[in-house]
Amino acid sequence: MKKEPILDANGKRKFGMLDKFAYAAGDFGCNMSFSLKSTVQTFWLVYMMLETGLLSALLLVVQIWDAINDPMIGSMIDADRRKYKMGKFKTYILIGACGLLVAGALVFIPAPNAAVWLKAILFIVGYIIWDACYTIANVPYGSMLSLVTEDAGERAQLSTWRSVGSMVGNILPNVILPFLIWEKVFDENGNPVLDPDTGKQVQNLLGDRVFWAALIMGVLGFIGFIFMIKKITLRVDENSIKVNENEKFNVFKAFGNFMKNRPAVGATIAAMGMFLGMQSATTANTIMFATYFEQPSLSGVVMVVGFLPMFLFMPFIKKIVNKYGKKEASVLGTIVSLVGGALMFVFPLCENKSVGLIIYMIALVIYGIGMGVYTCVSWAMMGDAIDYNEWKFGTREEGTIYSLHSFFRKLAQGIGPSLVLLVMGALGYVAKLQTHGQSPETAYNMCWLVAALYAVSAILQLIGLAFVYNLDKKKLEQMTAELAERHAANAEAEPVAATTEAAE
Repeated sequence: MKKEPILDANGKRKFGMLDKFAYAAGDFGCNMSFSLKSTVQTFWLVYMMLETGLLSALLLVVQIWDAINDPMIGSMIDADRRKYKMGKFKTYILIGACGLLVAGALVFIPAPNAAVWLKAILFIVGYIIWDACYTIANVPYGSMLSLVTEDAGERAQLSTWRSVGSMVGNILPNVILPFLIWEKVFDENGNPVLDPDTGKQVQNLLGDRVFWAALIMGVLGFIGFIFMIKKITLRVDENSIKVNENEKFNVFKAFGNFMKNRPAVGATIAAMGMFLGMQSATTANTIMFATYFEQPSLSGVVMVVGFLPMFLFMPFIKKIVNKYGKKEASVLGTIVSLVGGALMFVFPLCENKSVGLIIYMIALVIYGIGMGVYTCVSWAMMGDAIDYNEWKFGTREEGTIYSLHSFFRKLAQGIGPSLVLLVMGALGYVAKLQTHGQSPETAYNMCWLVAALYAVSAILQLIGLAFVYNLDKKKLEQMTAELAERHAANAEAEPVAATTEAAE
């Protein structure tokens, strides 16, 4: 006999493990595409052999469009009042997921011998199509967190499980993929082929494998999206805040409200810090391992070490949030990350590279421990920021607020890697020499660049969380209680209004 689900007071299935696992599957789906961004720069820099200056310019162009694209789609979702069988959020996610089946591979079309102008066109067109599909899926997915539950502790758990889905989604491209796409070159006698200038063994990036890996990841991501759509339950009405149907949506007004929304701005500064630092360090980290440590396939393994400490906090995140608050716990963790970032500056000073690698990993673990709480609750903070907008301005604009958050986050993703590529060029990196042809000085400079990026990341996160984000535990409880009273009053008023209309 089939077991009946336990229902809450509103007749919805009670929040539980299925919601958490389903929401994690959604971010797994997102990251089957998003995590490939860490491979984009390496693919076009090493395999397609674009110079750092040109690639930097192309990245900046597509990332600016990427950033503008988000609020456009977010406002479109908020303004959409049509009734969908699955609901508008799940419907938009499904449309984006279908596009991502193939869109992720379009930016990895292997054509290393093409003319430079053709490479530039392939990059821009492929990236724009990929990004449009990703945004259509990701913006409603991120906005949906505030609709699954209104409970602060449950939102923190959803945020944590989203981070779990993100991490699992990052394992394939960042850990497994480097072992598949890098190949050491040997001659017909089985002897290593060495670069005549540097004496390092030649290692080739297999671009064809990157393309096929992106297609396979598109299928895996689609499966994750479908599982989430079928299994997750939305307990808050998508249109819980009534609007005047004749009132035209004003994106500039929404943008102004966003800038007045301190929790949204603070969480966005912290996220921008994370992307300007950690995400921008991905390419420099890969090049550092290829040129300095001469082990490019290990770069992904070491990167994951920084995320593993998150699992230390997972079983306790609800208790931590309920006792101390999201802001308070995240600020303390960010201070720990600052310590790890400072320790990063020690490893380039070690003459023994093995010792330097050990110190680098210790610093990364400390950095990751500090990031653990923030990683678990970062998305819940944006859910609270959406509530804050309703609390302060009387409008519930999930899509717009989340997409504007994504706008600035992606702006950081565009500016960060572009600046890093320019800095890499200034530090001596020459694309046509590939990784095995870089000078020892250039390889050494990559170590300092990686250390600086992690330190900058921690500083920006501290500014956003400690000094801008203003929803501490006490204020969050006040906001939640007052919104609950408003929703209850609206629910009681609707039957009365309907009765009056019927009588007229």
